[in-house]
Amino acid sequence: MTKELDNYSAFEGINLSNARSEDETYEQYRGRLRQNKEILKTYFLYGRDVFKEMFPNGVAESLKNSVAEENTANAEKLGEAK
Repeated sequence: MTKELDNYSAFEGINLSNARSEDETYEQYRGRLRQNKEILKTYFLYGRDVFKEMFPNGVAESLKNSVAEENTANAEKLGEAK
C-alpha cells in the first residue's frame, strides 16, 4: 500500500514572518500582519482540507485575483464618474 503524496502548499508566496522587511513601509507591514492574522484564523478554523477546497491554488493566487478584480472595478467607477 502506497501513500499518495499531497504537495499542496496553501501559503506559498505569502510572507508569514512577523519581522518587518527593509523595503516595507510601516503601513504595509501592519496591513500584512492583519492579512496574515485573517488567513491563519481561517486556516485553523476550517482545517486543511476545507482550506484546500476554498483555495485550491493557494492563498497567494486568490489574493492576486482579488486585487485584479478590485482594480478593474475601480477603473470602471472612474470611467463612470467622468
